[in-house]
Amino acid sequence: MNLPNYITLSRIAAIPLIIWILTTPYFSAKDAKEETLRVVLASGIFILASITDGLDGYLARRRGQITTMGMLLDPLADKLMIAACYITLLRLSPGIVNIWVVVLIIGREFLISGLRSIAASEGFTIEASELGKLKMVVQIVSVVATILALRWDVWNFNLGLFRFILDVDLVARMAIWFMVAVSVISAVDYFWGFWKKIDTRVERRRRRPFILSRRRKKALQEAEANNPAKAH
Repeated sequence: MNLPNYITLSRIAAIPLIIWILTTPYFSAKDAKEETLRVVLASGIFILASITDGLDGYLARRRGQITTMGMLLDPLADKLMIAACYITLLRLSPGIVNIWVVVLIIGREFLISGLRSIAASEGFTIEASELGKLKMVVQIVSVVATILALRWDVWNFNLGLFRFILDVDLVARMAIWFMVAVSVISAVDYFWGFWKKIDTRVERRRRRPFILSRRRKKALQEAEANNPAKAH
């Protein structure tokens, strides 16, 4: 175990803590202060855990501590945290996070994990695209916005001459559906990259026996030409 792996494990440990804060009756929904504390704590811990997603990878590369355990734990921690948060928010705020959103997000993660396993067994990897990175950022925004929407519908900013109203509920809904769109597009992009690589490898396998048979035939012809007596 090394520091990057401990950071990754801390992200996994944060998952039950976030769920407990969001669902425990310890924070009374009837008390505005306690409700505010609940959503601020949950969103704060989620943001800190999301930051560790980039931190553990950066430290592993900088310190030369990239390990097989870290390569397995890092994507697993991301998937568990995102899936757990969306499932919890499905129960708490079904008007914003509906069942189809959760099914699509979890289904996408299963699809990508399956494609990565096949790619690894074939001896190649598919690098994370910019769409995949954007998807992660949008997921973080959508989860935080939905958690905050549990407490506030709108935020009123009164700065003297300037007054601004932020519709938190609308931001959460827009973030959720934008996240769904980016998730679908990034999944198609990932599948297309996988398909091109696997198709190239299958084509090479088909051509290899043909090339080998031609080489054998050529070698036999050269042997016969060099030893005509043996050939007859």
